[in-house]
Amino acid sequence: MNPLFKKYDAFIFDLDGTVYRGSQLIPDADIAINRLKSLGKKMVFISNKTTGSVKDYYEFLSGKGLKISESEIVNATVVIKKYLEKNFPGKTFYAIAEKVFIDEISESGLTFSENPDEIEIVIVTLDRTLNYNKLEIAARALVNVAKFFAANIDDTCPVDDGEVLDAGSTISALEKRTHRKLELHFGKPSEFMFEEIKCNLKSDLSKTLLLGDRLETDIALGNKFGIDTALVSTGVKHFKNNSNGYSPTYQINSIADLIK
Repeated sequence: MNPLFKKYDAFIFDLDGTVYRGSQLIPDADIAINRLKSLGKKMVFISNKTTGSVKDYYEFLSGKGLKISESEIVNATVVIKKYLEKNFPGKTFYAIAEKVFIDEISESGLTFSENPDEIEIVIVTLDRTLNYNKLEIAARALVNVAKFFAANIDDTCPVDDGEVLDAGSTISALEKRTHRKLELHFGKPSEFMFEEIKCNLKSDLSKTLLLGDRLETDIALGNKFGIDTALVSTGVKHFKNNSNGYSPTYQINSIADLIK
C-alpha cells in the first residue's frame, strides 16, 4: 500500500493536538514533517490558539527539530489582526484573552480599555486567567452594542493532561448573559482563515490534505472549502453524535502515519 503522502503535493497541519500536545511533540511528527519537506512538499501550519505569537510557535517547533520556516505558520491572531487593521483602525477594544494576544492587537493600532462605556469591540479567545470580572466587562460592553468578535470558537484546548476550557465556552456564556450572538470569528473554520491559508500555501487545493484533531474546526474547514481531510486521534476527545455532519476523508492515528 502506498503511503498517504504520495497522493498530495501540499499539506495543511493543525498544530495543537496534531503536531504537538501541550509541551510535547506527537511521537515521530518531526520525522514525518521533515520527510515531506525533503520531498519538496508545500505545507502550512495553522492554529486557533492565541496564547503565543507566530514567533513563539516557530521557536518551539524548530527547537523540537522541525525544519520549517516562520512564514509557514498562521494563527488566529494573525488573521483577526489583519481584519481589525483594515476595518477598525484606531478603535477601542476589550479582549477576554491573555497578555500576548492583547499586546499583539494593540500593536495594530487599536486601544485596549476595560471601561464598558468606551469599548467598541469585544474579542473572545482562550484565556486561562478568565474570571467573573472579565466576563462582566465584556457583557456590559456588549449590552452597550459593542461589536462581538472571537479569534476562535473552540470549546476546549488540548493540554498535556487533558483539555481546558477555550473560547467557545466563554462565547456561550456571553451570548446567554447579553442575548447577543457572536458576529464574526477568525480562526478555523472561517473564510478569513481559509483566505490566509490560500495566500500562504499558493497550491492546488485539489492536491492538498488538511490534517487535524477536531471535527468542528479542522475537518469542518476542509469540508466547507473542498479540501481532503485526515482526522487524527492524538488531540481532543471525540464524542458520539457530536460531528455536526462533518466527515473526514481519512481517519489515522497520527501524522506519523502519513509516511508509513
